[in-house]
Amino acid sequence: MTNMSKSGTNPPNNPAPKDAKASAPKRSLTPRRRAREYALQGVYQSLVMRRAGSIPNKAAIAKQLAEDPAFRRCQLELFQGIFEGVLDRTDELEAIITPALDRPINELSPVEHAALLIGTYELAADLSVPYKVAINEAVELAKTFGGTDGHKYVNGVLDLLAQKLRSTEIQAG
Repeated sequence: MTNMSKSGTNPPNNPAPKDAKASAPKRSLTPRRRAREYALQGVYQSLVMRRAGSIPNKAAIAKQLAEDPAFRRCQLELFQGIFEGVLDRTDELEAIITPALDRPINELSPVEHAALLIGTYELAADLSVPYKVAINEAVELAKTFGGTDGHKYVNGVLDLLAQKLRSTEIQAG
């Protein structure tokens, strides 16, 4: 009983709050990162709706995301470009992704699937984004929102796709 009261009355010996704070992942929420995070949320929502047999409403999803007070701190043009670009070209992007997968695309988690769609969209359609940035941003989305090792899978698949989609850029160094 004295051990319990002793440890209970001596909070400085319990470093958990400091350690927990120090080990928490740091997220750089730049307007561009926020735009990609909101795009991921919208693409995720669209994928979940499609898997449930519904037809996603792009405008309704975008409107719902825009209601979040933090949304105004994202780079709107980037969000719109990625979100609308991915939803408008999902079938085309999935056709690019599928040969690089080790399983059917519908067996991916919706977060990994959405991160791969975003990364592939940026690799294929937005050459202003360096391929390393496109891959890194998709990996960071998977780390932040996905399962334990999902980001490693996203990284591997996008590395393969970059060899095909950005071969000139990769060879240039």
